Amino acid sequence: MIATSCAWARVGLRRTTNLPPRNHTGTPSNLECARLRAHPLHAGRRYHGSKHSVGDKATATMQTIPGPSWLWLDPIVEPFRAYGRIQQRRPYVTQLVSSLVIYLVGDLVAQSITQPPTPPETQELSEKGEERGWVQQWSDDRDWARTCRALAIGGLSSIPAYKWFLWLSNNFNYSSKILSLTTKVTVNQALFTPIFNSYFFGMQSLLSGATGPEIVERIKHTVPTSWINSCKIWPAVTAFSFTYIPIQYRSIFGGVIAIGWQTYLSLLNQRAAAEEEKEHATGHDTAAAIRSVGPKVEHGQEKQKCAV
Repeated sequence: MIATSCAWARVGLRRTTNLPPRNHTGTPSNLECARLRAHPLHAGRRYHGSKHSVGDKATATMQTIPGPSWLWLDPIVEPFRAYGRIQQRRPYVTQLVSSLVIYLVGDLVAQSITQPPTPPETQELSEKGEERGWVQQWSDDRDWARTCRALAIGGLSSIPAYKWFLWLSNNFNYSSKILSLTTKVTVNQALFTPIFNSYFFGMQSLLSGATGPEIVERIKHTVPTSWINSCKIWPAVTAFSFTYIPIQYRSIFGGVIAIGWQTYLSLLNQRAAAEEEKEHATGHDTAAAIRSVGPKVEHGQEKQKCAV
C-alpha cells in the first residue's frame, strides 16, 4: 500500500479538473475531498498561467492587425466634429464667422464668373506695357467695394437667420413626420425666402447709393425671379437638413449650399444693376434729345410767325 505522503505528492503533481472524480458509488473519495479542500484551484491556476485561450488570441489579433474600416475618413470628419463643438460652445460667433466666409466666397466666385469693367488706371498701365503679377492682376480685377457690401449684408443677417432656423426646428413638430417636414418647408419658403431676398437686394442697392424708388425697382426686378428659382433647390435642402442633419451641423451644411446660392444672387443683382443702368442711360439720352429738339421747334415756329 502507498504511503499517505507519497499519495499526496502524486495527486498534487497531476493535472486534474476542478470537479473531483467519483467512484462507482457516485460519491468522491475521502482522499480527493481532502485534496480539494487544501488546494481547490491549484490545477486550474497552474494550467492557465502559461497558456492563453483562443478568444484572447483572437482579441489580440483584432487589436494589432487592422482590417477594413472607415479610419481613412477621420481627416475629413474631424473638422466637422470640431465645428460642431465650437457651434455648441459659441453659436453666435460661429454663425457670424460662417456667414462672412460664405458671402466672401460667393461674391468672389460671382466676380470671377463675370469680370467687372477694368478701371481707367489699370487700362493706362496695360497700355504703357507695365507687367503685373497674377496676384496684383487678380486684386485689380476685383470690385472690393462690392465685396465689402456683401460682407456687411452677410454679417447683419447671420444671427437673425440662425434664430429663424432654430425657431423653425423647435416648432411644427407633429406626430406625423411628413406633416411636420412639409409644414416647415412651406413656412420657410412662404416667409423667410421672400423676406431675405428683399433684404439682400434692397441692401445691395442702398449700400450702392441708390434712392428709395431705385431700391423698390431693384426689389421688383429681382425678388420674384429669385423666389421662383429658390423653389427648385431650397425645399429639398431644407427637408434633407431637418431629416438627417443634426442641429449643430445644419448651419455648415446649409452654408455649403449657400455658397452657390449667394453666387447666383450676386450674379442676379449685377445683371439687374446693368439693366437699370441701361434704362437710365436710355432715359437720359431720350430726355437730352427732347431738350435739343424743343428749341429747334420753337425757333422754327418763330420763323414762321415772322414770315407771316
